[in-house]
Amino acid sequence: MKKEAYVLQLDNNPNYRKNLDKIKYYISVLPKDAIILAPEVCLTDYDYENLEEACKFSEIALNELLNLIDRQILTLTLLRKIDGKYVNQAVVINQRTVVHTQNKHKLFKLGNEDKYLKAGSGEDIKIFEINGIKFGLLICFELRYKELWQKLEGADVILIPSQWGLPRKRHLEILGNALAVVNQCYTLIANSSKADMASSSAIYAPMGGVTIDDAAECIKGEIDFKQIKFMRRYLKLY
Repeated sequence: MKKEAYVLQLDNNPNYRKNLDKIKYYISVLPKDAIILAPEVCLTDYDYENLEEACKFSEIALNELLNLIDRQILTLTLLRKIDGKYVNQAVVINQRTVVHTQNKHKLFKLGNEDKYLKAGSGEDIKIFEINGIKFGLLICFELRYKELWQKLEGADVILIPSQWGLPRKRHLEILGNALAVVNQCYTLIANSSKADMASSSAIYAPMGGVTIDDAAECIKGEIDFKQIKFMRRYLKLY
């Protein structure tokens, strides 16, 4: 079995609505059963000066996206206000339902995330299943923590919405490829294409292959489940 996957590599417009319209456009033109991954906080960016406004827009956007997503699987992160605290929350949508949420656990202190956002629980980082596909999810900086890789052993696809800085571009590529090889899975990275960001959005395969294009806004790849099974029989790592 094979399944098409698409990672979006988007710049952030100061106008939240324009960012949402871009996501809605890709939802409308991509295959009806595609896996779609968008960059971290792609709708509002880290708009710390307007957190209340950003969180309110996130709720509006989420309701609109829920009405659009049927057989597609869409993943993105949103700034949300939960129990009076601001969080960066990954949301996975399928069949007009939020099927998985996960608050960012490892906040990026160089970006002052810890000053504005509450860290999520590491217990939320776990495998979840959609239509027989086992998914895992890490948010940007969490990719650096090998103990989190272990929590996702056995996942078929690991999703990484990201806003990874340009000075550490090579790190993102090395870690994304290594995670796919070590966990014998597909690693999907959707990174921001802002001027100070790394781009490097990619789809990494368990054999080490990669589909990557820094010039593209939407990168298409293929999840080959036979390749996953082959690698796990060939090299029994766990």
